[in-house]
Amino acid sequence: MAFDIAVYVNDHGKTASLNDSGKLVVYRKRQGAWKVCREKEFIPAEASGMSGLRRMMGDFLDFMGECKFFVGHAVTGIPYFELEKSGCTVWEMPDRPGEWLDYILEQEESEQRQENKKPLVAVPVPEEVGAGRFRVSIKEIQDSGGGITSKQVLQPFLRRGKFYELEVFCSHVPPWLEAEFATGVLKGDVVSASNDEIRLIISRRCCLT
Repeated sequence: MAFDIAVYVNDHGKTASLNDSGKLVVYRKRQGAWKVCREKEFIPAEASGMSGLRRMMGDFLDFMGECKFFVGHAVTGIPYFELEKSGCTVWEMPDRPGEWLDYILEQEESEQRQENKKPLVAVPVPEEVGAGRFRVSIKEIQDSGGGITSKQVLQPFLRRGKFYELEVFCSHVPPWLEAEFATGVLKGDVVSASNDEIRLIISRRCCLT
């Protein structure tokens, strides 16, 4: 089955924020190499107000077609919610697509295999422990391999951005989360670690709306 990934890039071929002008490029892996299927330019500055931004995102989704994987440099607010509502998986990655398209493919295929397994534990939900501070443990789902992934638990919460600090207890720091720290939007600090558990603090480097 074809696996397409849509990437929003700037004139230098690097991922761009959806606030900036750029080009939406849909990639597909063929005969072991990533090829461009189609591409289209977008100018967000011409999308006036919230209604204009939603119309632009409608054009985004129409152009993506059956592709359900989107990558940009920073994806927040209305663009993120429109993509999420349409069933897209959203990634934030730096630099050029050639550096991580294979990584995303591997992670998504691994997650799809995990989703085919019957969950053995309940999905944990971050609980608020103070003003803007939350706490959650993903250690049980990591240890059980029961079909629930760390991305399913953490990514929707992190994308909403309604937090100041998230304390995560885990058996290991998920590779996809380390990749997101590299984008610079989120910061991750391991404040304690033992043989059985890591305590990770995730905070925002900047305020996003």
